[in-house]
Amino acid sequence: MGEPKLRFKADDGSEFPDWEDKTLGELFTFVTEKNKDSHINNVITNSAERGLVPQREYFDKDIAVDGNTKGYTVIRKGDFVYNPRKSASAPFGPFNIYERDEVGIVSPLYTCLTPYDDEMAPYLSWYFKTNRWHPYIVTHGAQSGARHDRVGMTVALMEGIPVLLSSLPEQRKIADFLSAVDAVIAAQQAEVDAWEQRKKGVMQKLFSQEVRFKADDGSDFPDWEEKTLGDLGEFIKGAPLSKADIAPEGNPMILYGELYTTYGEVAYEIARSTNRNVDDKYRSKIGDVLIPTSGETPEEISTATCVMKEGVILAGDLYIYRTVDEIDGRIMSYLLNHQANKAISCIAQGKSVVHVQAKELRNVTVVFPLEMGEQRKIADCLSSMDEVIQKAKDELAKWQELKKGLLQQMFV
Repeated sequence: MGEPKLRFKADDGSEFPDWEDKTLGELFTFVTEKNKDSHINNVITNSAERGLVPQREYFDKDIAVDGNTKGYTVIRKGDFVYNPRKSASAPFGPFNIYERDEVGIVSPLYTCLTPYDDEMAPYLSWYFKTNRWHPYIVTHGAQSGARHDRVGMTVALMEGIPVLLSSLPEQRKIADFLSAVDAVIAAQQAEVDAWEQRKKGVMQKLFSQEVRFKADDGSDFPDWEEKTLGDLGEFIKGAPLSKADIAPEGNPMILYGELYTTYGEVAYEIARSTNRNVDDKYRSKIGDVLIPTSGETPEEISTATCVMKEGVILAGDLYIYRTVDEIDGRIMSYLLNHQANKAISCIAQGKSVVHVQAKELRNVTVVFPLEMGEQRKIADCLSSMDEVIQKAKDELAKWQELKKGLLQQMFV
């Protein structure tokens, strides 16, 4: 399998021994203990994003029903668990180490293993986060007869998974280094979460009018009023364009799906382009608010994005909400996301896919400040917090990208 590009040296500066090619079967034994009398109720989920976490913590409820866990496998701290379910972040299934003290149980769909040498566990847990072992799964026919969303894993296939193994001292250096990077990422994620919570608190106080801005001369702004969206603007269906119309260069364009994946409450920079021409009504005016017309859930559909750039082509399954001149589109987006979101989710209709109609949206009410000066003060305050949050997210993304690169250099 060869050796990685990035190697550590021993404390005395000497080279560590060459790496060895091993198989999983040489390093692990299978866990077979079952929850026979259902006395253990700590059901663990193996998630690609979060690792091995209690089911209640992951889903906010119990999925496994009492009395239905007799066939579940018992795992203890230091055991490894493989989940054959594929995902974008784990295309051949997540392979994680259980690091909690409380004994747990996992679905019989999972494969559970215990390393022969506990000291290797930290290194091995990082190894299985890489794609180093993926080509073996592909070339040894794991997809034959498998469901499209799962790897067709067998005992023989599992035992043959290749493992590139360094000496134990080098393993420790690798695991300690990557764990230190993970600690930085966790701290940066905590900073993002803290700022997002601060913003929620500020919005709650602002939109409940518990806290009010004053005019520049120190006077009070007028009372807020309740209006329907139909009173304040018009709805225009997005241009009939799709992903097929994306081009490397051309006019900036926002597609409906990007309201979920790319943009937040306010969009200043546009990610996509198209070389298609459309009617001017589909080109943004600064302050236009975009609302998706369909989504997977009522909660998902109750989102909005204000476009702060002129001339952007607004396309796909979305509504362009164009407000009157006396309204700052940014505050309308904040209000729709955090004040009117429940009302919007209530008017969404459908099952597997939910839809919302413009005629229903027109009747949704918002309570908002009439004075443009107060609108801008609120919008500027929240936009400033958004900038801080985005910078924290950008820093987080840099560390995550660094970690990805280190995993490739150290193992691939």
